Amino acid sequence: MYNLALQARTEAWTLRQERVNYHATSAMLTAWKKTEELAFLNEVSCVPLQQALRHLQVAFTNFWAKRAKYPTFKSRKRSRRSAEYTTSAFRWRDGRLTLAKMTEPLDIVWSRPLPVGASPSTVTVSQDTAGRWFVSLLCDDRVEPVPATGAVGVDAGLDSLLCLSTGEKVTNPKHERRDRAALARAQRNLARKEKGSANRVKARLKVARVHARITDRRRDHLHKLSTRLVRENQTIVIEDLTVRNMIRNHSLARAVCDAAWRQLRTMLEYKAGWHGRTLVAVDRWFPSSKLCSTCGALAEHMPLHVRSWTCRCGTVHDRDVNAARNILAEGLSVIACGGGVRPQRESSRTRQSSVKQEPPGVTQGIPAL
Repeated sequence: MYNLALQARTEAWTLRQERVNYHATSAMLTAWKKTEELAFLNEVSCVPLQQALRHLQVAFTNFWAKRAKYPTFKSRKRSRRSAEYTTSAFRWRDGRLTLAKMTEPLDIVWSRPLPVGASPSTVTVSQDTAGRWFVSLLCDDRVEPVPATGAVGVDAGLDSLLCLSTGEKVTNPKHERRDRAALARAQRNLARKEKGSANRVKARLKVARVHARITDRRRDHLHKLSTRLVRENQTIVIEDLTVRNMIRNHSLARAVCDAAWRQLRTMLEYKAGWHGRTLVAVDRWFPSSKLCSTCGALAEHMPLHVRSWTCRCGTVHDRDVNAARNILAEGLSVIACGGGVRPQRESSRTRQSSVKQEPPGVTQGIPAL
């Protein structure tokens, strides 16, 4: 339906310089249902079809406002397979969900209970690449903020997923590495199958299930970790890492993608908003690893293989713990100056760096507080 409406709107503008809006495509839907070729559209509820037309209207609105490119056709294989139902197309009674044109409620294994007294306003049914079906219910819920005190600095890494300014190190589960052998075996099996055969479809599903297992474990771990950080701390300070540049280093790309730092930051951002926390991202060029958190001296060189070092003041630093403490101090100084996210420095190195960026050091320095 999305592709049909997009083709009709494109032809109308190209041939007749005519703009077609949602109401016109909705009338086209009624006419399409009466044709022999598209008569199968009557077998499903009209609400998901109309929602597809509304989504197309939003895509065109964003295009006209220069917020997005011109809408493109959706692929049956690559696009997300989903159907959206509004309140008129489903029934929610006693915790049972029944969709339009269905006689029996769906047999659902709930991941968590709905909020008390909440009534869903929109239901989205989707299927992932592994063939699993999901139901997402949109409800009006209010998160009760839990009071918390204190602040924590967070240094991201690969050996330890996170190192906190308190000295705690969060172990990196390395979910992709755990299933790397199973993934390679499934991919080799897929490569041997003939394209277009039924066996290739089965082999592709096996590869997708391995990827889904890795993704689910990673997401679950990041959700638990981000929730704990937000609930226990009023202020969270992180680095503004450029993950896109880091994965250009082919020696580290696989490990960086498995760590999913960007996904963790996204979770921290919206959960901090829920609970009224302060999240600060310090400048990516801040020399957190080379700066002594005790005396403020700046080391001249700090290769990645150096995990501990001794400052000239005699303090022995764990590289990651010292970096987390410096990140916390820098973040608190940003808050004291009235900032939320420290502005980026314009530098030609931004697109070339493939590791955690730090400017070349000098023999001595005092942190900016």
